Amino acid sequence: MRNPIHPPVPGSEAAALVQKRALMGHERLDSLRPGTTGTARPGTTQDIVGLRRLVRESWQRSASLQANPDVAEAPLAMDQDELEEYRRQHPLATIMPVIKKLLVQPSHDSGLLVAVGDDVGRLLWVDGDPVMQRRAESMMFVAGADWSEASVGTSAPGTALALDRSIQISGAEHFKRSVHPWSCTAVPFHDPDSGAVLGVVDITGTETAVAAHTLSLVEATVAAAQAQLRIERLTLAAAVREKPRRRSAAATSSHALYRNSLQLLGRDQALLSIDGRTVSLSARHSEILAILGSHPDGLSAEDLCAQLYPGDGYSATLRAEMVRLRKVIQELSPDAVPQSRPYRLPVELLPDSGQVLNCLQRGAHRIALEIYKGAVLPRSEAPGVVQLRERVSHLLREALLSDGSVDSLLKYAELPEAKYDVDLRLAVLKLLPPRSPKRAAVVADLERIDTELTA
Repeated sequence: MRNPIHPPVPGSEAAALVQKRALMGHERLDSLRPGTTGTARPGTTQDIVGLRRLVRESWQRSASLQANPDVAEAPLAMDQDELEEYRRQHPLATIMPVIKKLLVQPSHDSGLLVAVGDDVGRLLWVDGDPVMQRRAESMMFVAGADWSEASVGTSAPGTALALDRSIQISGAEHFKRSVHPWSCTAVPFHDPDSGAVLGVVDITGTETAVAAHTLSLVEATVAAAQAQLRIERLTLAAAVREKPRRRSAAATSSHALYRNSLQLLGRDQALLSIDGRTVSLSARHSEILAILGSHPDGLSAEDLCAQLYPGDGYSATLRAEMVRLRKVIQELSPDAVPQSRPYRLPVELLPDSGQVLNCLQRGAHRIALEIYKGAVLPRSEAPGVVQLRERVSHLLREALLSDGSVDSLLKYAELPEAKYDVDLRLAVLKLLPPRSPKRAAVVADLERIDTELTA
């Protein structure tokens, strides 16, 4: 197989050849950079040959995101206090006993490290062989560090999140040179109910970290942990129904099991989920939470009015709407009731529009497109919602036009907002081979657009 998905068997001649080609690729990368301390120019790594395709494409994203292969250490994203509070509330905290039993404990004497990160590539737990842990500190492979592609370039944790699939990266295939002595295998962790990416599980070490059985082991562990999270949620829900007096304690426990979310994409009325309970909101309440979800530090009454209503003089209307919204959220979770002065949400709320923006920021265009079900509250005329809608839609379209595959572009073309997008379809024709059977449908679509717009 000329361009395999997984690296060759460790220790084989094929594995040695992969490393030789990757090192040659780094030499080519140096020649494409504007200076010895600069970063690679976007669009220049595509002519580096000899790499596995997924590695070459990851290098391309890494260069576009301005990752620097010569910076030895990953950046620290959270200090100790922030880290402890964040992972205490993270849904992955409840399944760490499964990870420790199946991966961490066997790794202590095996020369391997086990890392668990969140959905944007920040490592939350790093454990395993003590000697390897001390070695890994030199490149900041530690809890609290950012190992996304945007920060460190190609690595198993960051690239697995960028592609939303299992990944193995061997030695010099890493974009950052300080990571060349290491190899790693990573598997995304999905919410067992919604399917959203919650994080990533990684094994890092020597060549054994990319053995075929290592990938199978990590995938099996992730499957077991996802099943355990689902069981924990079902057990909690049953306890709440059976023992009403335990509701308060159960509500506290549920914070670690669920990721609070707000579904805005392709909907006129948002779905709000808090602590595992979901409610459909009115159109106005959907707009309020969409705006507050985009401003975690809160907004004054005046600023919220300006983003919610065109014109002036709506302060009394806003107060009445907030009273009604608080009653709705009170039924879901008293701890989540919006505060005032400024108006803000006291709990972390993850809008699906925010997920799309996070994915685009780290170059994960395909995942962003999977999440994107349509425009943000498409019928809303609230100025703040219109601004959010246009931002998400514009950034997604531009990302796909600049770096999207044919399949991604065609999938985007099916959305209502792309019905008359001529440039999008012309971009598809440029990417399609001359004899591709898909060209006829695209040409026919262009003819339809021309007919409908000139009729």
